[in-house]
Amino acid sequence: MPKNYSRTLRIADQIQRELADLIRNELKDRRVGMITLTGVEVSQDYAHAKVFYTTLGSDEDNFLTDKGLKHASRFLRGQLSNRLRLRLVPQLQFIYDESVEQGIRLSQLIDKAVMQDKQEKSA
Repeated sequence: MPKNYSRTLRIADQIQRELADLIRNELKDRRVGMITLTGVEVSQDYAHAKVFYTTLGSDEDNFLTDKGLKHASRFLRGQLSNRLRLRLVPQLQFIYDESVEQGIRLSQLIDKAVMQDKQEKSA
């Protein structure tokens, strides 16, 4: 493992915590409602950060949230520069995380298969 691997993870965790607080308390964009930050990946040179998020809204809500986050990325980066002790604050790229929806779909398929199996055994 590279020597600064753990530092990269620590910075990603700190960015995730600070962004969650900024979005909840400082961001006034109506397009960005209740979101959950599921993870942050920071590049090795700390120049870029991928911020993964999820919402429990419709596709239209997700589209508006995506637009709102992209519009607010400069503001959020500026606020991060005030909170983090880094020489270089990474550019933020917001990416919708579909893994939660996929997990829900898989869970529903498993439940459906279990119910069908129970019905076949009882018949």
